[in-house]
Amino acid sequence: ESTQQRSLGPCGSSVQAAAPESWYLALLGFAEHFRTSSPPKIRLCVHCLQAVFQFKPPQRVEARTHLQLGSVLYHHTKNSDLARSHLEKAVRPVPQFEDVKFEAASLLSELYCQQNLVDSAKPLLRKAIQISQQTPYWHCRLLFQLAQLHTLEKDLVSACDLLGVGAEYARVVGSEYTRALFLLSKGMLLLMERKLQEVHPLLTLCGQIVENWQGNPIQKESLRVFFLVLQVTHYLDAGQVKSVKPCLKQLQQCIQTISTLHDDEILPSNPADLFHWLPKEHMCVLVYLVTVMHSMQAGYLEKAQKYTDKALMQLEKLKMLDCSPILSSFQVILLEHIIMCRLVTGHKATALQEISQVCQLCQQSPRLFSNHAAQLHTLLGLYCISVNCMDNAEAQFTTALRLTTHQELWTFIVTNLASVYIREGNRHQELYSLLERINPDHNFPVSSHCLRAAAFYIRGLLSFFQGRYNEAKRFLRETLKMSNAEDLNRLTACSLVLLGHIFYVLGNHRESNNMVVPAMQLASKIPDMSVQLWSSALLKDLNKACGNTIDAHEAAQMHQNFSQQLLQDHIAACSLPEHNLISWTDGPPPVQIQAQNGPTTSLASLL
Repeated sequence: ESTQQRSLGPCGSSVQAAAPESWYLALLGFAEHFRTSSPPKIRLCVHCLQAVFQFKPPQRVEARTHLQLGSVLYHHTKNSDLARSHLEKAVRPVPQFEDVKFEAASLLSELYCQQNLVDSAKPLLRKAIQISQQTPYWHCRLLFQLAQLHTLEKDLVSACDLLGVGAEYARVVGSEYTRALFLLSKGMLLLMERKLQEVHPLLTLCGQIVENWQGNPIQKESLRVFFLVLQVTHYLDAGQVKSVKPCLKQLQQCIQTISTLHDDEILPSNPADLFHWLPKEHMCVLVYLVTVMHSMQAGYLEKAQKYTDKALMQLEKLKMLDCSPILSSFQVILLEHIIMCRLVTGHKATALQEISQVCQLCQQSPRLFSNHAAQLHTLLGLYCISVNCMDNAEAQFTTALRLTTHQELWTFIVTNLASVYIREGNRHQELYSLLERINPDHNFPVSSHCLRAAAFYIRGLLSFFQGRYNEAKRFLRETLKMSNAEDLNRLTACSLVLLGHIFYVLGNHRESNNMVVPAMQLASKIPDMSVQLWSSALLKDLNKACGNTIDAHEAAQMHQNFSQQLLQDHIAACSLPEHNLISWTDGPPPVQIQAQNGPTTSLASLL
C-alpha cells in the first residue's frame, strides 16, 4: 500500500503554478469540503470540479481536474463510464506534470480490471512503468500494481519477474526498505508456486536486509512481520508444527512490539520508501490467523477457538470502517479453520452454520468464491462424513478435486475421499487408484510432513478393515513416529486408539490398554469427540474382559455421555435448513436454503 494520501488539494504532487488563481482555489476548497462532509455530498463536489473547466484553465490544471473527477466518481459513485472518460483524458501526456499521468494510469487500470478489461489495463501499466523510471515512487508503485494484476490472473512467473525488477530498481535508487518489500513479495509467490529451492536463499537475503536496515521502527517491524509470516506459513504448509514454534513465538512478540510503537507522521526522505505492507490492525489479525492455523494443526483446538474469537471480533470492528477485500479473505480463512475444529470437537450444527456464513461471504465476491470454492466443498465433505452421508461426502470431495490446482489441498481431499471409500467397503477399484496416488512410501505428491503421516494412517485403517493386522501396525507405527516428531496430537490420538483396537482384536488386552488410555487422555485434551467415543467404547470392553467391573461401568457411562452429545448435535445439524447445502455441487453458493422437516440420516459407528 502507498502512504500517499488522496485529497483534492493543490499541494504536494498537484498544481504547482506560481500563484494559483483564486477561483481555482475556491472551487477546489468547496469540492474538498463537500467530499469530506458527513455524509459526503458527492454531487456538489463533482459540480465544483466540473466548474473548473468553465475558466479554460492551463493544461496542467485541466489534467489534474480530470484526475480528481475520475477519482471521486470511481470511489464514490457507480458512474464508472464517466470516471473512465475523465481518467483517460488525464492519462494523456502533460509536459512537466508526469505524476498526474501516473496516478491516472494507476487508477484507470484498477477501473479496467473492475470492468473485466484486463487486456487494456496491462499495456497501460507497462507503458507507465516504462516512462516512470525517473519518478521512484510511481515506478515502484506501478510495478507492484502490475505484479498484483499478474498474480490475480495466476501468472506467477510474470509477477515474480516484475518483483525482481522492482527489487533491483529499489537497490539502485538506494531504498533497501522497498527492496525488501519487493523481495518478500516475490518470496510469497515462490512459496505459492512451491519453488522451495529458490525460496530459501531469497528468505535468507531478506532476513539480512531486514536486520541491517535502520529506519522508521514501525516500517522495520512490519518488514519483520512479513518475513516471519512467510517463514511460519512455510513451516505449516510443510506440516512441521513443532519446528515452527520458535518462528511463531518471534512473530507474536514482533506484533506486540508494533502495537506499542507510535505512528509518526514524518515522511521518509526517499520517495521510493513511501509504502507500507499492511496497516498495523491488519497485521494483528494476520498473526491471530497464523496462530489459529498452528493450533488447529497441532490439535490445540480450544486455543484455536480463543484466537479465532479474538480475530473475528477485531475483523468486525475493522470492517465497519474499512472495506478492504483482504479483510473478507482473512474472515473466510479463519472460518475455514474453526469449522474443521468444530467438526472434531463435536459441534456439527455450529460448523454447518459457519459453512453457510462462508457461502454468504463468497456470494458477495466472485473472486473470493473462485479462491475458496474448493475449500468450501471440502468442508462440506468433512461435514457429510461427520453425519454419515457418505454419498454426499464423495460428491463434495469430487467437486473439490475438480476445482483445485493446489497440491496440498488436493492431497488432503484425496486422503479424506479414501477414508470414505474405506468406510463404504465396496469401492475397491477407486480406493486403490486413490491410494496409489498418495503412497507415503513412494513418490508422495507433496512435502508436507503432516499429510504424509495422515497417508500412513489411511493405509493402516484400510489394513485394519481388511484384517491384515501386522501390516496395519507397521503403517500406524510410522504415523506415530511422524506425528510425535512434530506434535501432531490428533493424528497421534487416532493412531493410538486404532492400534489399541487392533491389539484388542488380537486378544492382547494389556498392550491394548497401553494404547487406549493415552489416546483417551490426548483426545480429552484436544478435545476430539469421535476419538473419545471410540476410546471409551474400547475401555468399556477391555475392562469388562479383564473383570474390572467398576472401571467398565465408568467407561460405559462415559461412552453413553459422548453418544448422547453426538446424537443430539447430529439431530440439531440435520434439522437445520443449511443441511441442504450437502446437495450443492455446481455453480455459485445457493442464495437461499430451503428448510426441511427433520434429519434424514442416522448416527452410525464412528469407526
